Amino acid sequence: MRNFVTLLLFLVLGSCSLPKAVPHIQAFEELPYPFPTQKARLSEDLEIAYFDEGKGEKVILFIHGLGSYAPAWKKNIESLRADYRCLAIDLPGYGKSSKGNYEASMTYFATVIKDFLDVLGIDKAVLVGHSMGGQIALTTALSYPEKVESLVLVAPAGFETFHKGERQWFREVLTPTSVKLTTVDQIKENIAWNFYDMPDDALFMVTDRIAMRKAKDFDAYCYIIPECVKGMVDQPVFDELPNVHQPALAIFGEQDNLIPNRFLNGGSTEAIGRQGVDRMPNARLMMVDKAGHFVNFERAAQVNDAIRAFLAENK
Repeated sequence: MRNFVTLLLFLVLGSCSLPKAVPHIQAFEELPYPFPTQKARLSEDLEIAYFDEGKGEKVILFIHGLGSYAPAWKKNIESLRADYRCLAIDLPGYGKSSKGNYEASMTYFATVIKDFLDVLGIDKAVLVGHSMGGQIALTTALSYPEKVESLVLVAPAGFETFHKGERQWFREVLTPTSVKLTTVDQIKENIAWNFYDMPDDALFMVTDRIAMRKAKDFDAYCYIIPECVKGMVDQPVFDELPNVHQPALAIFGEQDNLIPNRFLNGGSTEAIGRQGVDRMPNARLMMVDKAGHFVNFERAAQVNDAIRAFLAENK
């Protein structure tokens, strides 16, 4: 059952060699980020932390997945900022953004994306979403199509479907307590599901996740994770995919261990990718060999080249 939960939940945790000592932090604000962090206040109780790197006619907004944060886009921003303005946010409840009892529905996050762009004075952006971030990007395109120029969906949630009983299981299996009690060994083990061959430069995801456990805002992080799982299953997008008219590129790793869910659905990752893009009027699928769920990090150069080519085609 533990491996079932591991495979299911897209947590960015890890199996690898660690430094002898992993420093703890007092607050998530102390996490070492690869770029300067800015803040945008969207409301009285919500401040969004974000990166703003590069300049260009097109604006790319990167949206992270479940359990992740803005630094997960490090290798993509380092390259793409040469040609585009690259923004990457910490979603509410994550990273250095505000913590609170947010509802964490897909429509809530879509509104956050829209409000964030409005506060920065950006009329329209290319949304690049990973895993849960892909489902958020799709929901934003459906809810606020005028704000979304095009979509890059990296191993997106939302293409795979689940029946009523499975959705209820998702709602019940993960709790704030179970997130809080994840051991160091479990943290190290779980990341193996996210990569075909975990690169050494992904180690920061593991050390950061371990360091978070003593932070004063860790309980809020433990709260938001199960709420996001509920948000994904309570607001599926599969039936609405024909209404996503923006140009879209879906990218999956051939060896994605998380999509499809091996216990509930089985089959191939490519089949899930195909069933999603086939429902969208203006989408195509790209499969990347020797890459897992975190294809954008594991095969960053290939993904970055694909994003550049896609955006050049859709000027």
